[in-house]
Amino acid sequence: MKQESVKLINPFRFTLEPMERLLQINFEKDPDTFYIGFEPQYYNDSTYGRGHVILGWRTDGKIDVYYQPSLRIENKTYDTFGKGLNEKIECAFDVASFDIGHKGVQVLYRFTDKYGRKIKLKIHEKNFKKRSPFNLLAPVGASSQTPSYLPLVYLFDFYFVRKNHTVVDIHIGEQSHKLDNLPVTMDGMRMYFSRYSAKPLIVKFNPYSDEHMSVMSLNEREETVRTKDCILELNWQESSPAIRTLRYPTPIYPVQLSFVPPFPDILTMEHNKVKEGIFQISCHPSLGLLIGRYRVIKRENSVKIKCCPTEGWSPIPEKWSLRFLYRREPVYREWPMSYEWKAFIDERSPLNFYMRSSWKRLKR
Repeated sequence: MKQESVKLINPFRFTLEPMERLLQINFEKDPDTFYIGFEPQYYNDSTYGRGHVILGWRTDGKIDVYYQPSLRIENKTYDTFGKGLNEKIECAFDVASFDIGHKGVQVLYRFTDKYGRKIKLKIHEKNFKKRSPFNLLAPVGASSQTPSYLPLVYLFDFYFVRKNHTVVDIHIGEQSHKLDNLPVTMDGMRMYFSRYSAKPLIVKFNPYSDEHMSVMSLNEREETVRTKDCILELNWQESSPAIRTLRYPTPIYPVQLSFVPPFPDILTMEHNKVKEGIFQISCHPSLGLLIGRYRVIKRENSVKIKCCPTEGWSPIPEKWSLRFLYRREPVYREWPMSYEWKAFIDERSPLNFYMRSSWKRLKR
């Protein structure tokens, strides 16, 4: 007997930013006229290309992006950084060297900024003491004003630049700048606030959407469904599938979205009914959970979905210094709480669905 096909719509998705390593250089307490920090990044990917990027964090909250001609990067990549993109500048770096080894970070960049000034960024760690890196969900979205996605920047092999046995030379034009200090000691050492990751995993959750939606065909009672991008685990309520988890494989560690109760089947959901629950986003166990609430309402041929990470990020600090840092700087835990995602799904004709979705920051 032929098994009956069941239809399902999945309104959730993750996309990956394929960065290989990054370093954040902060001198906010000794600022330049235009910049308060730089962020070197290195890519080696078939989509983006191979090469170096340096974000110039501006005093006005926006960013300038200096990038090598070998790279293909889009403006929308930087929607969620601070107040957004100010300008993209193609740049032939005189020197571009960025490595992370057992001694720490080794960086040397020389280039000319858009104001005609010679820039030198040099940080060479020479500390033979064994590093003790950890994993972190970075609060990069804390200052975003017009986000087009929820930025999940999981930093593996993350550590701060140690002060002892480190050569630092930050020059903008004729002026040198001092790095900001980390307010606590870590592993018995004084640190700069500059920090780096040898394995950044940058995931965009539910990017802005204004497009037709695909409809999946399932076998009835099928509990695990593999698509091109993810793995869905389903619960069945009679003949209706509900999404229990969505797992997105990545080269480092899978990211998982879970719902309690499972996210309802919007195709068979009753009209004028509201369903609510909790969602959780997780990655490696050491990275804790990002927790929030979802709400779904269906009226006629339209469905409205709202998700908000109301509980923020619940970290699992492995060091006492991290516990102290998270208490002292609540932005690490609280930055997602002000994000809200709304989606409107319209059935324009039988099995022809269109979704408009976006993120915004709430005032708290």
